[in-house]
Amino acid sequence: MKIKINKLTFKCIIGILPFERESEQTVIINLSFKYKFKDNVFINYADIVSYLEKTMKKQKFLLIEDALLHIKNHLNSNYQIKQIKLSIAKPNILDNCEVSVTL
Repeated sequence: MKIKINKLTFKCIIGILPFERESEQTVIINLSFKYKFKDNVFINYADIVSYLEKTMKKQKFLLIEDALLHIKNHLNSNYQIKQIKLSIAKPNILDNCEVSVTL
């Protein structure tokens, strides 16, 4: 089975620039991964969505890369998942583009 979570959007503190540490900015998370569905053993995607938002808001990461690795490690430690693809975008950080980092 494959779970996809697309365009999870919320505000949090993330970034290294002084203004990024003072006020929240919009982030967009896209996540997909495969897992083995067997005998009603499944992954509750609502729990994953809640974890993503709570963690991003609580941790106030300096770098997107740090957030990606933290989330990946948590998911790998707590769920039996394969082929994780995770991206975090900051759509409003630059005037002329959306910036994202993908793992």
